[in-house]
Amino acid sequence: MSRLDAKKSSLCTSEPLTKEAISCVLSVFSEIVKSCYGPTGRFKQLHNGMGGYVRTTSQSFTLLAGLCVTHPVLKLLTASVQSHLSLFGDCGLFTAILCCSLLEKIRALNVAPCTSIKICQHLLSLCTDYLSSEACGCRVPVDFGSSKIPLGLVRSVLTSKRACMLSRNEVDHISTLVLKAFVLTISPQNTETSVAFGKCLYIPVKDRRAMDSAVYPGLLIETPDLDLTTELPVRTAPSCAIKMALFSLSLSGDLSDTGEGTIFVHQRVFLQAEVLGQLLNLGRQMVDDGVSLVVCQKVIHPALKQYLKEKQVVAVERVGAAMMEPLKQITGSQPMPSLQFLSPACYGRLKDLRAESFASKRFLHLIPDDPVVCSLVLCSRNETAWEELRLACQTAEHVLQLTVSDPWVLLGGGCTETHLSSYIRHKSCAVTRSTLENLSCSRAEFQLVADSFCGSLESVSRCLEHDGGDVLTDTKWGHFWSVPPDLPSGSNWSDVVQRCGCGLCGPQQGLDWKILQCRSRPFPPQSCVGDSSVTSTNNPVLDCFAAKRNGLQVAVETASLLLDLSYIVEDRN
Repeated sequence: MSRLDAKKSSLCTSEPLTKEAISCVLSVFSEIVKSCYGPTGRFKQLHNGMGGYVRTTSQSFTLLAGLCVTHPVLKLLTASVQSHLSLFGDCGLFTAILCCSLLEKIRALNVAPCTSIKICQHLLSLCTDYLSSEACGCRVPVDFGSSKIPLGLVRSVLTSKRACMLSRNEVDHISTLVLKAFVLTISPQNTETSVAFGKCLYIPVKDRRAMDSAVYPGLLIETPDLDLTTELPVRTAPSCAIKMALFSLSLSGDLSDTGEGTIFVHQRVFLQAEVLGQLLNLGRQMVDDGVSLVVCQKVIHPALKQYLKEKQVVAVERVGAAMMEPLKQITGSQPMPSLQFLSPACYGRLKDLRAESFASKRFLHLIPDDPVVCSLVLCSRNETAWEELRLACQTAEHVLQLTVSDPWVLLGGGCTETHLSSYIRHKSCAVTRSTLENLSCSRAEFQLVADSFCGSLESVSRCLEHDGGDVLTDTKWGHFWSVPPDLPSGSNWSDVVQRCGCGLCGPQQGLDWKILQCRSRPFPPQSCVGDSSVTSTNNPVLDCFAAKRNGLQVAVETASLLLDLSYIVEDRN
């Protein structure tokens, strides 16, 4: 008879945020994400205790997926950020830093958690209302009739991912390719209320310069075993479409691929020969139907491949499950359900077939009439840099799609955070008595929480400076300015600052600065978008409006949830 251990009682922890252990955990996590933030953020190497694969990154998506988080509070925080990233793709570090800073600053106040939460929610609504209003001074409209702002948005995403190891020229080149690929994936069947997007496939080429990267409309399929210079079909006329057959089942002749049911084999029947005969009959029917290209997700029998080659039909095998949906999109073909039922209605069509070679790789280039799918050949120096570059390009593609639905961008480089902070400080000074009554708080409590809220926004901007320089904000626009470290004493700030974080504003006569997070007289920040247009600025730093707005909401709501946490109950069995 087996022994049964007595069931252990659950572990209950009251007021978890007041415990020293969670304070240390949050502090370490906060330092990790802060040190990764921005174009000069520091790298992190992720690997397990057993050795194995080592990943170098500064991106939140990779960082959070690679961290082993055990404490329930930190699990909830990271899960909130990862949920935001799954929907919006960007601003993960911004969300994590802001949430940690809010927790740190508000826990230090002598204000009841329920009161702090109400005030934070009120300040959040002020921020989101301001960001959505016409009076917002850090929001810029996007006109997709010009490439200036979309290209600046893509460039800003790529420069913030430092582990991609790109030079300035390489960033410009990859940004252009990403924007071109995005335009190619916009479906022509769009309506006034909705936009459909195709797919961009990323083709890896290692040990090559990023400047060698290129984008192709349609689909590139790697074909190392085909001699495409002699095997491509010849079109009789430029307007003649190329017919294609697509198979998701195996054409290897294995009995396991014949489908479900019972197989009865008569005497003196050689089963393998019968199956091969069926495959060859299939090949003859496709040739009679005028098929010029056969693509199979799995394996094609060598005899069938040889027969198709003799009939000048290109046969491509082992393309994998991931390629099936793009193949259906660009050709209109449907995967053949069975060897017994070959329907001409399932055939797809292509505008052209070409052979492409890239480095030591050979590709078959499938060109459709309407290329809603494109292939971006990404070159990088090593595998780690390529993986970081692929994630960065996917993020840029995602924020462009979000910007089509919500055609605004925010000023980047820390300027939106400092501008919002200046706006909230100014609004907090004029809070009405009715607002205080609705929040059930005193004016002193409201001011304490508002200062902590604004200080948290400013702390995100401060994380952009990793080299020991001073961080300033001006008293006109409320933008972020960085000052080089080790300045001689008595230096005038106007002589050393060059451009603000977003790049729109430069030093001008009469402009005053103050050290960020130093107390000063509140002021209403002005808009610089009208004074200095984004389109006339070289390489403006921009952020995705939808991603940053949602990141702000997730950070405040997650911090509010954790501040309201009274008990953690853990099952120890």
